[in-house]
Amino acid sequence: MDIGTLRGLGTLLVVVAFTCVVLWAYNSKRKGSFDEAANLPFADDTEAEKREEQASRSKSE
Repeated sequence: MDIGTLRGLGTLLVVVAFTCVVLWAYNSKRKGSFDEAANLPFADDTEAEKREEQASRSKSE
C-alpha cells in the first residue's frame, strides 16, 4: 500500500464523515431541538441575572 492509496482512503473517510454530519444536521427529527437552541440567546433568564447580581454584591462587600 503506497502513500497515494492511504491519502485516497483518508479522503474517502473524511467525505463519509462529512456526509453523515450533514445528514444528521438536516434531519427533520432534529429541527425542534435546533430551533430551541437557536432561540436560547433570546430567552429571558431572570433567575440567572438575580444570582449574578447577588454574587457581585457579595464580592464587593
